[in-house]
Amino acid sequence: MSITKKSLFSEFSPVSKQEWIEKVTVDLKGADFDKTLVWKNLSDISIQPFYNTEDNITQLKNTGENSQSLVNYRLIDACCNESGNKLALKAIEEGMNGLIFKICDNCKAADLLQGLNLNEITVSFILGNNAVEFAKDFFSYASKNGVKTENLKGYFNTSLISNYVTTGTVEAAAFDAVAELVKLADTYPNYKAITISGTEYLDSGANQVQEIAYTLNSLVYVIDELTKRGIEVPSIFNNLNFNLAIGLEYFVEIGKFRAFNNLLCEVANKYGVADFSNTVTAKTSIWSKSVTDAETNILRCTTEAMSAILGNVDGILIDAYDKEFKDSSDFSSRIAGNITTILKEESYFGEVSNPVDGSYYIEEVSTKIAEKALELFKSIESNGGFAVAFENETIQQQIAEIRLQKLKLISQRRLPLVGVNKYPNLMETVKAEVLSNGDDAASTKVLKPRRASLEIEAIRKTTEELVAKTGVRPIVELASFGNLTMRKARAAFAYDFIGVSGFNVQQEKSFASALEAAESSAKSNSNVVVICSSDQDYDENAVAFVKAFRALNTDKVLLLAGAPANMNELTEAGLDGCVNLRSDVIASISSIQQKVQKSIKA
Repeated sequence: MSITKKSLFSEFSPVSKQEWIEKVTVDLKGADFDKTLVWKNLSDISIQPFYNTEDNITQLKNTGENSQSLVNYRLIDACCNESGNKLALKAIEEGMNGLIFKICDNCKAADLLQGLNLNEITVSFILGNNAVEFAKDFFSYASKNGVKTENLKGYFNTSLISNYVTTGTVEAAAFDAVAELVKLADTYPNYKAITISGTEYLDSGANQVQEIAYTLNSLVYVIDELTKRGIEVPSIFNNLNFNLAIGLEYFVEIGKFRAFNNLLCEVANKYGVADFSNTVTAKTSIWSKSVTDAETNILRCTTEAMSAILGNVDGILIDAYDKEFKDSSDFSSRIAGNITTILKEESYFGEVSNPVDGSYYIEEVSTKIAEKALELFKSIESNGGFAVAFENETIQQQIAEIRLQKLKLISQRRLPLVGVNKYPNLMETVKAEVLSNGDDAASTKVLKPRRASLEIEAIRKTTEELVAKTGVRPIVELASFGNLTMRKARAAFAYDFIGVSGFNVQQEKSFASALEAAESSAKSNSNVVVICSSDQDYDENAVAFVKAFRALNTDKVLLLAGAPANMNELTEAGLDGCVNLRSDVIASISSIQQKVQKSIKA
């Protein structure tokens, strides 16, 4: 019996993109399609809500290869040879296949690397003033221990660009040292002597386009300096390692790494280099981490690592989830290392070659990032190049503009950070000393890597200092009445919004009437009361609530969840303010704290 093959869903006629848009427009009931459904991120890239075969998507070339031998790095402070070696051996025992040693002047390669199989383990070094001396010692050790030249893998990082952008100074001797490292590494084809970092840009608030463009601009700057010192351009490209940060925008970050690889090849071609071998090492960002609800950092690190792997990086360094507020413990370091191990060995991220290639969404994101990054790169080069742009603060100002936009969105809770500005963990206690005072913005001449949460941490710090000083944690009461659906929704919103403060926000209390709610909440032991109900109930009863409340209590902070039409009348009656979707969380909570502090002192 013959079986007739039939295409799946062939009985359905194809639907054009225009038909989809017309159907969606009807469902939107007059709302603007672009404003409602088209997402524009801070790299000024518009992301469509859907794609089909009518979309003409350009597939980028030279986006890198998914690493089958992904390096899972752990950072080790090697100021003491003995302790550094013990930490290294422990890391290998825990499944790490890459080590980054932070080298001090007295470190010796033989003592530090004892017991490590350099034919299998990737070893990299962050070097200081003794860079050349240590490199000679390291290569001598590798040679004496029979390490095959092609098996020695890793990179030297003299923090050449990192130091420049964070201190504002760079010395000729730093380039001299890098030139010497290139010569020393000549016989080791897979060991990279030049590291160019772009992590400082993203960690200072830059977007993905800026991180790519400025990193490539700094590459041109380094090439110019090294060629003056007799290093040939092909040798430079074959000795390159790039350190890039990983942000929270999952798909955009995938596109960022693919776009970077594409543009790196474009830059190399302009120098006449068609075939070269570099590495890209990705590091979880400082910008995205929090000290409140810190365990959430584990989830952030996981999605960041996934983005980097799918973006075709060669190695990943994941910071411990508690690194931002204390020395990492054995447990947190182990958890950080396990993330990449699980993704690689159990989720099979290293088994599929370039799994995102051909995805309309990611291909379009990659292409748009590459286009805009190339445009910015050319703009910097046409105006004097990296050093000129940094010295006249063009780069710093461009990053500051994006940083301020991000911070505004965070303060408005339009850019959510779990445990920071949304879904705060009200069960945790945080010591004031681990929280930030906010961004002091000491200098505009250099970049300052920082957490995005500093300003919100500062308002939490104010609460914790008040608690330490007075022994009183302010209590917030959610007094609700009227329409069941709306009062529940607004109570939930207020609980989440004010919870950012670190106050003791109690569960909603429901009352049969507005006057009963006013009298009860005025007499309770709370410091802040939030009225929660529907707009109709506000129109009918909010003024009476406020007047009844103020007749019994003039000290408490009285708020309303929503945006009532009769705000002026409510304010005259004694309402202190409102919290709603348009409220700025930092400004609102700071105002509440000031009033609460006065009442507690009184």
